[in-house]
Amino acid sequence: MSRIVRSRLLFYSLKNNRPFCSNVSSNPPKEPIFSSASRINDQPPPTSPPPPPPPNASEKKSWSFLKFGLFGALTGAAATAGYATYAYTLEEVDHKTKALRTSANYTVGDDASALDKFQALLYSAAMTVPAKAIELYLDLRKSIEEQVRGFTEPASEKLLPDLHPQEQHVFTLVLDLNETLIYSDWKRDRGWRTFKRPGVDAFLEHLAQFYEIVVYSDQLSMYVDPIIERLDKKGCIRYRLSRSATMYQDGKHYRDLSKLNRDPSRILYVSGHALESSLQPENSVPIKPWKLEADDTSLLDLIPFLEYVARHRPADIRPVLASYQGRDIATEFIERSKEHQR
Repeated sequence: MSRIVRSRLLFYSLKNNRPFCSNVSSNPPKEPIFSSASRINDQPPPTSPPPPPPPNASEKKSWSFLKFGLFGALTGAAATAGYATYAYTLEEVDHKTKALRTSANYTVGDDASALDKFQALLYSAAMTVPAKAIELYLDLRKSIEEQVRGFTEPASEKLLPDLHPQEQHVFTLVLDLNETLIYSDWKRDRGWRTFKRPGVDAFLEHLAQFYEIVVYSDQLSMYVDPIIERLDKKGCIRYRLSRSATMYQDGKHYRDLSKLNRDPSRILYVSGHALESSLQPENSVPIKPWKLEADDTSLLDLIPFLEYVARHRPADIRPVLASYQGRDIATEFIERSKEHQR
């Protein structure tokens, strides 16, 4: 019995004292390390507020219609203004639109019915915008034309002061400057130089006894004035006119003799380019352009004809000049004088 008990105790002790073992490894796998940023990024993004609902289709359509309507109205107004500017003068536009502008002030009498007064109010309100637009166009066009006129037309309607009562019989001799009295050229080694035409001193001094001499140039006054100061030491030239006194047309500056405040029948315009540079060719006395020819005598040859005119004072110089058309006036005058003597 005791033997059986001891064997059972021994079996029990061996069973409970066997070595410890586990399925878990002694070196467990390490958990991966993540940065705080990656952890934050791994988090689901915060929910954003829902987008606003799209605009109503009818609102879009009405806004587009308004834009296209406004664009069409502006385009039509610009086209109408452009055509009116091209086809009509300012005075014609003013005359044609006068009734329309007056209709903006349409009223009815005090004894009119309420319906008539209401209709008159609606009509006046509807016509106010076109009337104001036309008035704005007229004011703007007038301002622009005045600015343009300042560059294209002579600075004054009277470029010269009135003649003295004792000089009403005196003829006015208008002289061009370049290639008529002087010649200016430019060379790289010396720059600009100005040369006097042969006989210019004797020409001015002699004819100043008979004529009111005016120099009329298309150059700027800053160029004309210093040249006249050196050219005319004896004060034979009474007046000088520069580019601001010319008429600008088709890209060229013309002399407008009608603005000289002188009788057109008593004006002679002497120039190497007389017919091309004057708006009144009937007053022109063409002369050969001078380009530094040393033997030139054109100015001196013209003195007898100009002196004859000043002494005999024809009633109108224009028919006299027309009789010399196409001929050299100085040569033809000598021939006619010889024929008259014979």
